[in-house]
Amino acid sequence: MTTKVIDDAAAALAATVRDGMTIAVGGFGLSGIPNRLITALRDSGATGLTIVSNNMGVDGKGLGVLLENKQVSKVLASYVGENKLFAQQFLNKELEVEFVPQGTLAERLRAGGAGIPAFYTPTGVGTPVAEGKETMEFNGRAAILERGIVADISLVRAFEADPEGNLRYRMTARNFNPLVAAAGRVTFAEAELIHEDYLNPSLVDTPGIFVQHVVATDGVKDIEQRTVRVRQEA
Repeated sequence: MTTKVIDDAAAALAATVRDGMTIAVGGFGLSGIPNRLITALRDSGATGLTIVSNNMGVDGKGLGVLLENKQVSKVLASYVGENKLFAQQFLNKELEVEFVPQGTLAERLRAGGAGIPAFYTPTGVGTPVAEGKETMEFNGRAAILERGIVADISLVRAFEADPEGNLRYRMTARNFNPLVAAAGRVTFAEAELIHEDYLNPSLVDTPGIFVQHVVATDGVKDIEQRTVRVRQEA
């Protein structure tokens, strides 16, 4: 059986990534992020990167480490409110930002993975999101043209993987990971469990045809915000 499983994520990513590439990254906040692969991307030293992700993590964690290392020149995201360094670099004009409505971002990634170059959506009509975009009317309702996203490299986190790169996600990690996995020309996946045999086909979320490399996770699962409720007396 051939295998896509590799041991050295840093070396494999460093051999693939180049300055100025577009990198799509799965996850939502710190939930379901490919932490080991993000660290490997930081260690590659690549600069001028365009990052496509729901958000940029938090200060010092997740994609925030790329901002600290001054490796990012542009971000496409739908939410960035938890990262002070992001705001600082944006206000200082060190970082170009394209805000994308969350559903539109998901659909742009899905379209890119499906080979669909563009689609129309009413989301964003009459707002700054529509500036510079083609507008058409469908059944009396205006819609703007949004382009599918195809990334040079995609980084995702899965719960299970097999040697062929078939992936299965668990709970909240289903967020953007399946869409990001399909939208990359080269996709790296890290998984908590890597099986020696094939996954049950009925359980596969991302077919291995979309995945080129699989590595084990580093076991890190950061919590973005911890809230503790006072225990009530019985």
